[in-house]
Amino acid sequence: MVKAVTETTAIKLPRTSESETLKKIRHTTSHVMAMAVQRLFPKAQVTIGPWTETGFYYDFDSDRPFSEADLKAIKKEMIKIINQKLPVIREEVTRSEADHRIRAIQEPYKLEILDSIQEPITLYHLGDQWWDLCAGPHLDNTSQLNPKAIELESVAGAYWRGDSNKAQLQRIYGTAWETPEQLAEYKRRKEEALKRDHRKLGKELGLFIFADPVGPGLPLWTPKGTIVRTLLEDFLKQEQLKRSYLPVVTPHIARVDLFKTSGHWQKYKEDMFPLMADNSEAATLEQGFVLKPMNCPFHIQIYKSELRSYRDLPLRLAEFGTVYRYEQSGELGGLTRVRGFTVDDSHLFVTPEQLDSEFLNVVDLILSVFKRLQLKNFKARLSFRDPASDKYIGGDAAWEKAEGAIRRAVQALSMDYFEAPGEAAFYGPKLDFIFQDALEREWQLGTVQVDYNLPDRFDLEYTAPDGSRQRPVMIHRAPFGSLERLIGILIEEYAGDFPLWLAPIQVRLLPVSDEFVEYAQSVVTQMQGVGLRAEVDRSGERLGKMIRNAELQKIPVMAVIGAKEVESQTLSVRTRASGELGAIAVTEVIPKLQAVMEEQGSF
Repeated sequence: MVKAVTETTAIKLPRTSESETLKKIRHTTSHVMAMAVQRLFPKAQVTIGPWTETGFYYDFDSDRPFSEADLKAIKKEMIKIINQKLPVIREEVTRSEADHRIRAIQEPYKLEILDSIQEPITLYHLGDQWWDLCAGPHLDNTSQLNPKAIELESVAGAYWRGDSNKAQLQRIYGTAWETPEQLAEYKRRKEEALKRDHRKLGKELGLFIFADPVGPGLPLWTPKGTIVRTLLEDFLKQEQLKRSYLPVVTPHIARVDLFKTSGHWQKYKEDMFPLMADNSEAATLEQGFVLKPMNCPFHIQIYKSELRSYRDLPLRLAEFGTVYRYEQSGELGGLTRVRGFTVDDSHLFVTPEQLDSEFLNVVDLILSVFKRLQLKNFKARLSFRDPASDKYIGGDAAWEKAEGAIRRAVQALSMDYFEAPGEAAFYGPKLDFIFQDALEREWQLGTVQVDYNLPDRFDLEYTAPDGSRQRPVMIHRAPFGSLERLIGILIEEYAGDFPLWLAPIQVRLLPVSDEFVEYAQSVVTQMQGVGLRAEVDRSGERLGKMIRNAELQKIPVMAVIGAKEVESQTLSVRTRASGELGAIAVTEVIPKLQAVMEEQGSF
């Protein structure tokens, strides 16, 4: 056990993947929990119990649902097991021996798990009282766990192997830390995360809704939310125009053959919406249309519509294109995991000689986007292929060239990066930007990919200086990732308190009585005339209530209007960033607001 964290020490909450100690703690705690469950509920069968980045879970097949009271009872039983000081013993066995032992205790799920794992096959025992298949690692003894640093958090439903056609299981989520102080900090951050939850704030601020008649994972954007989307789109479109990107628009559906050529149908079919076929024969032959999961095959068709010369390259095609993924309902989560989302997609067609410089230019664009959005805490992940996997297309040489280009770019920029084998797209490696928010949670935002494979699959060419036909290289890039995901993350990062340039309503005027509404409206008209988003509170509520409502709506600037303000042609200004600013002439307020907008600052 590590020493207790003092009040003056910053409490660090490392992710499980960053701490071998936490891996052992959470593996062992999950086994102690499973043992406790089977002590209290002997008919419950265990399935899988992995660690997560902040804790662990275990899935059980039980003939009765677990309640909050059950979680308390399970925790008490866990403390008993911990206090027994049971040794944690690793045993390596043959496959046949493991099969024999599993059949003896009649645990069919473990037999399925056994069939899917490779040697060596290891069992971990808690004393001589309980065991499970597990690769580890674990602590040496249950006494090394601190019961005051453990909490069982919730119960949720889960399907065996994630398949809705298989058994419905119960998943118990828990967390475990080295010290009680870490647990307390984790709980504090969870509470803060609930306050910042974009689903909660999105509803309170009137930005978006979900409607059952429309369907899960399909957000509807209200006028205020649409303003935020439009502002983000317009910002990036202007940045792209400065960098010679060309706008394109493509349809939402296409023949399935397009995605067979790209490889999406073969490698990505389970994540796509079902085929739309004219009849059963066409369905059998896989002939028909599908909703697009990606924009790249469409941009490729635009490139291919005419013979390109080396003089035409690089060709940078950009689109805010909506794509569709058939996410399982249990995987949906507000705006961060949806079934229809808009990608700030661009595909650059370059010569091999242009690849490095164009890649660096794309990274520069992404970094400028992050700066504008005030996203400062991020690192680069080099998402490469796993050579042992068969989920990728293309040969080794193409992958090595693409991965080399990405590695050269981050080294040239002296970026903080790490490599992640197995995280590549099926057609090429990626440079992903991993952002850490105010609560130290990690999110993937922008991405840029190098692709030698799709140009080959679609037989793309350009005419070289010597007249020969050559193959271009593709760069796929999306600084935002998707508008839906980005806005969800921004809502939580800003706690709903958007910077002035991005706030859907920037100024609200608060007339203290109806007789001052006309003056307030005349000021709003002036503000709207120069592009400011302003409105009058016509509710007729008391001033205190109007101020409170504006604060709840997180409107950056409020201005109170009474007889004195009308007479002096001023506004009594109050801002979220600076508090009371006093009476300011309308002729001063409007230019100041415009200047702040230009500087992307706070008023």
